[in-house]
Amino acid sequence: MRILAINLILAASALALDQAPLQLQDSSSGNIPDIIRNNDTHGRPNIVFILVDDQDLQMDSLSYTPHTNHYIRDQGVFYKNHFVTTALCCPSRVSLWTGKQAHNTNVTEIYPPYGGYPKFVSEGHNENWLPLWLQDAGYNTYYTGKLFNAHTVDNYNLPFAKGFNTSDFVLDPYTYQYLHPVYQRNHDPPISYSGQHTIDVLRKKALDLLDDAVAESHERPFFLTIAPIAPHSNFEMTNASDYTTFRFSAPIPLERHKDLFPEVKVPRTEHFNPDQPSGVNWISTLPQQNQSSIDSNDEFYRARLRALQGVDEIVEQIVQRLEDAGVLDNTYIFYTSDNGYHIGQHRLHPGKECGFEEDIRVPMFIRGPGIPSGEEVGFVTTHIDLAPTIFEIAGLDLKEEFDGTPVPLTARDVEEEKLSKGRHEHVNVEYWGKAGFEGEMSRAPDGGPIAFRNNTYKALRVLGEGYNLYYSVWCTNEHELYDLTTDPYELNNLHPSVSGNIEQKLLGYPIQKVISRLDALLLVLKSCKGLTCVKPWEVLHPAGDVQTLSDALDDVFDVFYDEQIKVEYGWCEEGYIVEAEGPQVPAIYQGTRWSDWW
Repeated sequence: MRILAINLILAASALALDQAPLQLQDSSSGNIPDIIRNNDTHGRPNIVFILVDDQDLQMDSLSYTPHTNHYIRDQGVFYKNHFVTTALCCPSRVSLWTGKQAHNTNVTEIYPPYGGYPKFVSEGHNENWLPLWLQDAGYNTYYTGKLFNAHTVDNYNLPFAKGFNTSDFVLDPYTYQYLHPVYQRNHDPPISYSGQHTIDVLRKKALDLLDDAVAESHERPFFLTIAPIAPHSNFEMTNASDYTTFRFSAPIPLERHKDLFPEVKVPRTEHFNPDQPSGVNWISTLPQQNQSSIDSNDEFYRARLRALQGVDEIVEQIVQRLEDAGVLDNTYIFYTSDNGYHIGQHRLHPGKECGFEEDIRVPMFIRGPGIPSGEEVGFVTTHIDLAPTIFEIAGLDLKEEFDGTPVPLTARDVEEEKLSKGRHEHVNVEYWGKAGFEGEMSRAPDGGPIAFRNNTYKALRVLGEGYNLYYSVWCTNEHELYDLTTDPYELNNLHPSVSGNIEQKLLGYPIQKVISRLDALLLVLKSCKGLTCVKPWEVLHPAGDVQTLSDALDDVFDVFYDEQIKVEYGWCEEGYIVEAEGPQVPAIYQGTRWSDWW
């Protein structure tokens, strides 16, 4: 059979991913009651969004949050394959509230110049994000707790965060000081609550905002975000403008929780402090932890679980308040975290910022009208999908600028997704800048935290029928490839550049064949926009006959993928500098896999 022609000279107007997205089919399920779809605010559902900070899923923290399990998880859907796309709080939160990948928000760090509240403002997001969209749609909007890093006592009014009827933010440099929080309400000056525990302060503010929201809910539905800092580390900065002088310590629980779980330890999984190093780049150089470090990290883990108890109590009180007010049955409740967390896995001390499962897979529960109780959904979902999901709940048309698509909510949604097999099976994970450790045993010789540069990478998670893979390319041009079906703890890097085995097979194919498809998919996703982020295979195969990795592995495409442009970096940068990011536009396949050319 003659090889299908491949045209590597691309028409920039059709392929430049930094221009308007391809006009792909909208994947909204449309299963929303008419009372919502008719855009009448009366009777439309309320939304409560609980966003915790740094909660793990893979280290079993959910076993220690009984109220969250009872009131949200057991009464709704657990999205067990839910991922963040950047394992760091500020870029992850901006992506969540805009529905865009970090390479499209250009907020990629927690502090300036590449991240934080000033970057959020300078990129124009304060004029174009979820709370403003919901207000325009007739919602009252409320927020209390942590918004973004570098949102400080000095810049909170430069400008004020837009989009809220009432806001009450905790501010830097006191955001993570559990016993010395500073909150700032609406346009009022900041107020110190020194000596009070930040979770107790937040509880009262959240319940008061909920009361205000409920009082107006007969006229307008409400959107309320509650964003506690727990179980983030206790973190003290010298001042709001100095982002290099700071100290981490274990989170501080409420007094009534300080002695809980005295014997609990970090789960001793296969990748906990392994005998052999794993990963690439700086991770592969980490020494094995000694017993003193292990003991300290176990205590740090216990402190995190204790700090979560205050959040768990807030969940119970919020749900009870909604029920007492008679609005629970018309309220959607989301519960998730801005990123995951690791302690001890791959020899890592406490922290995040990596592409491993501990850092990118997070708790995600939704309960509400029409949502089945106690269900688990295995579809791939991400934080980029949550703004579109809220749009669907609110009865709004999806924005073309969204890089995600609504998650299946109702039993009908889930069944239709199963039958159509149309949901995306990929997660585009990306990171820029540094990584660091937060535990008591994670100190540099000068007493400051240990940090690692060159932690910039692009990565891909693909979960489909018959495969469960992670693939990454670092700014050092090192590669990782893990088959999580046989290696769930990501200890065995299959990439031939590391394993040295070019003859091995993966998914029953020569490994280089699978890598060529993964790399091409990552090439599209690393600079995708809009629905090209949801249906990236249609960028490579405009005929639409390839929608999954399985489709792409057809032998007819071998030459096309072998000759495809590869993902690589020019050099390492600490922010999104396009010139350093390497090739941006892939070659496009001309034809279909069903072609009968001879």
